[in-house]
Amino acid sequence: MAQTTDPVEAGRTALERHAWQEAYDMLVEADRNASLPGDGLRLLADAAWWSGQPDAALEAFERAYGAYLKEGTRSAAAMVAFELARQHAMRLAMPMAQGWMARAERLGAEDPEWPVNGWLAWMRGLIALTKQGDLEAAATHYDRALEFAERTGDRDLQGITLYDKGYTLCARGEVAAGLALMDEAMTAVVGEELQPVAAGYVYCGMIAMCSQLGDYARAAEWTEATTRWCARNGITGGFPGVCRVHRAEIMRLRGSWPLAEQEARLAAEELPRFNFLVGLGYAFYEIGEIRRRMGDFTAAEDAYARAHEHGLSAQPGLSLLRLAQGKVKAASEGIRQALAETKDRLARVRLLAAQAEIDIAAGDLETASAAVDELDGIVETYEPPALHAMAACVRGALGIAQGDPAAALPHLQRARQQWQEVDAPFEAAETRLYLGSAYRALGNDEAAALELRAARSAFERLGARPAAQRAGELLGQIASSAERPERVRRAFMFTDIVKSTDLVGVIGDGAWESLIAWHDQALRSLIAAHGGGIAHHTGDGFFAAFDDAASALRCAVAIQRALAEHRRAHGFAPFVRIGIHVGEASQVGQDFRGGEVHKAARVAAQGGADEIVASEETVAEADGFTLTDVREVSLKGIAEPVRVGLVDWR
Repeated sequence: MAQTTDPVEAGRTALERHAWQEAYDMLVEADRNASLPGDGLRLLADAAWWSGQPDAALEAFERAYGAYLKEGTRSAAAMVAFELARQHAMRLAMPMAQGWMARAERLGAEDPEWPVNGWLAWMRGLIALTKQGDLEAAATHYDRALEFAERTGDRDLQGITLYDKGYTLCARGEVAAGLALMDEAMTAVVGEELQPVAAGYVYCGMIAMCSQLGDYARAAEWTEATTRWCARNGITGGFPGVCRVHRAEIMRLRGSWPLAEQEARLAAEELPRFNFLVGLGYAFYEIGEIRRRMGDFTAAEDAYARAHEHGLSAQPGLSLLRLAQGKVKAASEGIRQALAETKDRLARVRLLAAQAEIDIAAGDLETASAAVDELDGIVETYEPPALHAMAACVRGALGIAQGDPAAALPHLQRARQQWQEVDAPFEAAETRLYLGSAYRALGNDEAAALELRAARSAFERLGARPAAQRAGELLGQIASSAERPERVRRAFMFTDIVKSTDLVGVIGDGAWESLIAWHDQALRSLIAAHGGGIAHHTGDGFFAAFDDAASALRCAVAIQRALAEHRRAHGFAPFVRIGIHVGEASQVGQDFRGGEVHKAARVAAQGGADEIVASEETVAEADGFTLTDVREVSLKGIAEPVRVGLVDWR
């Protein structure tokens, strides 16, 4: 007689091997042949989740709840009700989450020794921490959950609660004790003591805390260890999706922006399959942070909006974007609202630093000073240098704004050193901008130029075009032998609105102002997105420089296509001509001078509405582009004729 295999046990074995799809297929087939019992449906829910089918998982959880009640296994039903509450919370379906949580509590009240009661104690701690800001109450609930976990041997509950208790201690200023608990929880992750869901929660929380504290070395070590754990266990899907967000954050802070954005975008592709909407919000926020620093404000705004759409506050990034756009009032209102809604001391750190920066720009030094004082009071209880660097930098910026650059210098010098120690190149370069301003205010132009050149170089390596432009502008203001022109080779682009004077007469001043504002924002965003830097505004257009011809040509094509699409979708957009030429020039600050620059401007003048004109030598340096209507032209002020043609962008 052939031996029959219990399909539930076979599914359980496949799950233990992390053969998610195999387990799912096996349990679905068993369920089709005969409805699975509660345990089988619970396993089916896990298999569905980890094989990327969250809706099927939710249905299986709901069926498991009903099956357990029919079987009289009310303790198991209570745990499934708790899990359903978590599932709905991840989807931001809060009425459903609250309903299932209430059901779990009602069932749990039948017996204080049922496992759900330990998890409910943990959840009460989480609510006290995140919703009420009551650290003492949170610690008390977590202690109860830990006692329950240790008594019952529930390792998942123990690992998750160790992390959250550690976070609570950090929030109270007891960083060493808090990190010790978090490190202990992480050893349970990489030591394979926890199930994947619990492991993912602990890891994600650990990296988030390291980011808040600026403890990037610890974050990098645990990220590497957890990545090995994922590979070793064949973990794919929602957990790696969240992992990617945190890897992206660390990469961004370390200055690897293209890789960071790639990780964040991969996370944004993975997480929707699991309906993990809050995690998706973090992915979009990271994209916004990178794009804002690069000067691609349109893409940054879209990313922040999508982060907010998925349940995450887009602050302080959104307010800093408004500041970069020159919308100081909107920036001030946004950051004040965010601070009014945030009680967690650690969460307030970055908000306060942003408020100080925004209020300094607004000239509200009294409010900025209050923000800096509160920030100092928070970070003095923490050890990681990044927090102290942040506070020292804004303290120095405030000193400059208050007219006391001598007092600002030691704060800024300390901040620069600390940012360098934690390997945060963008923040270190930002601090150098303030140092340059302080030295210049003290009359030491040579020291100012040294700091500003170093800042500009760092920003250019990172692709932080707006900051690089600001550094160049400050350098251009220094009339000192310390700043000598540099000879560089660039692809120069000139843009111009065709017949703009006639257009003003047709549509009127008000409509023209709105149109030119849209045009400027669109072109600035596209130039930044393609790695270009704007040397200066030319009235109705821009003079921009790119590192290579291909980037400039791709940008020109993108501009003309964007204008054509806006014209198709909205009925109107200005007609623009673009000219591109590659050559050597003298760079002074963010601007460029020399004969090749004049040649690029004259090449642009050969174009008409909707045209891209390029010199033949420019296209020869870029793959994938050809010229039509090639001709030899004599340009005003240029001795030798130049061969130019039209780039086909349609």
